Amino acid sequence: MSARRVLLVEDEPGLVMTLTDRLVAEGYDVESASDAPSGLAAASAGGFDAILLDVMLPGGSGFDICRTLRQRGVHTPILMLTARGQVVDRVVGLKLGADDYLVKPFEMAELLARVEALLRRGVPAAAPSSEVFRFGDVAVDVRKAEVTKAGAALDLSAREFKLLCYFIEHRGAVLSRDELLNEVWGYNAMPSTRTVDVHVAWLRQKLEDNPRHPVWVLTVHGLGYKFAG
Repeated sequence: MSARRVLLVEDEPGLVMTLTDRLVAEGYDVESASDAPSGLAAASAGGFDAILLDVMLPGGSGFDICRTLRQRGVHTPILMLTARGQVVDRVVGLKLGADDYLVKPFEMAELLARVEALLRRGVPAAAPSSEVFRFGDVAVDVRKAEVTKAGAALDLSAREFKLLCYFIEHRGAVLSRDELLNEVWGYNAMPSTRTVDVHVAWLRQKLEDNPRHPVWVLTVHGLGYKFAG
């Protein structure tokens, strides 16, 4: 079995060396780029199993790279690396198509867990029994990985689709953030993570008629979320 290929787009030489050494030791084949243009070119060429993408880069922004890749139809899983702690910056990255984010400084074990989770990305093995699941004016075609609302196609990221499928499969059950992180993202909860909340907010924006007063993806205060479809 060939080594899984990771593209690291990062301009801090020390961090590039540290991450490359550790990833190679874990069995990955690592290629790096130190600025936005070369990172975009390498990522666009394809052949990678995951992309580790810094936000602040010479010659451009990681956000711009992420947006361009998704517009070009490149769906390689992307983990954003950012020194920014503001939630709005994380939300921007996820909205543009990133699959996850990690704020610097981070523990190496945490990064490796995130990368492993990205590589396990995909549609849940336990899909709903009905190939097309409907709630309200929304239709979810599991086999085709397509979601429509009132007949119009919705643009869901792979992670949003996987989260929605998990909600559907466990409709009516209260799901904790820890469970969702473990089952949908593939890693255990970290104390500061708001990844689940951000993705639920974006799902509501796309699925609900009034995202501020959702009727499908409900918050169960102090416990987590429940899908009422």
